Amino acid sequence: MATFVDISVPLQSGIASDPPGHCPQITYIDHRQSAKDVVSFFPGAREEDLPDGEGWAIEKITLTTHGGTHLDAPYHYATTMNGGERAITIDEVPLEWCFQPGVKLDFRGLPDGYVVTAADVAAELERIGHELAPLEIVVVNTAAGVRYGEADYVSRGCGMGAEATLYLLERGVRVTGTDAWSWDAPFSYTAARYAQSGDASIIWEGHKASRQVGYCHLEKLHNLEALPADGFTVACFPMKIHAASAGWTRAVAILP
Repeated sequence: MATFVDISVPLQSGIASDPPGHCPQITYIDHRQSAKDVVSFFPGAREEDLPDGEGWAIEKITLTTHGGTHLDAPYHYATTMNGGERAITIDEVPLEWCFQPGVKLDFRGLPDGYVVTAADVAAELERIGHELAPLEIVVVNTAAGVRYGEADYVSRGCGMGAEATLYLLERGVRVTGTDAWSWDAPFSYTAARYAQSGDASIIWEGHKASRQVGYCHLEKLHNLEALPADGFTVACFPMKIHAASAGWTRAVAILP
């Protein structure tokens, strides 16, 4: 029997899951509050006619397509991919990309703000004894994962640089993932580096690698500590939102 490991975070109000102004807001409407709405569909019915006087429980949510665990489409990063093609949106992402064998790179020991290089990726693959195959889904376990919902979450974890990302993409990977807020290093660290160098190429460099080789990545993954280095399958089908830059997903790792 297969073992299913939930690698998604819960969508929740009131926690530090995103920068200010980007956090989801959830309004909960319980069975009593909704009873009036339910009977309005049935002329003559009264709230007390309902069993226990209860209607339905529903929720109203305000969030971006990048709230909670989600899959980014190439269109999120730029208007083009693959060296000039139109970047695909989330409803155009091939479904076969989203159900593939998984590989975990353990970078929890790297400092916050560190930009992972191709050499770092190669060394970690050698350490775990894995040779990448096309379409494998590569997830990155960082120091940010266990801080989800805490005040420092957005500023925690290492980020994947352009050369590290391209190292994966050139070997056929088309979906990657991280338990950090962003695939790239936290913005606060990149801003400090940019202030010193003035080099704009470091801004969102991991994302921008898609302009050369189109790819998707998962952000705000969770519980990656529970996974082995390989030998599992990742399912991360995104919500099909027309012409959107991302879609929410209940990402799951499946172990035999």
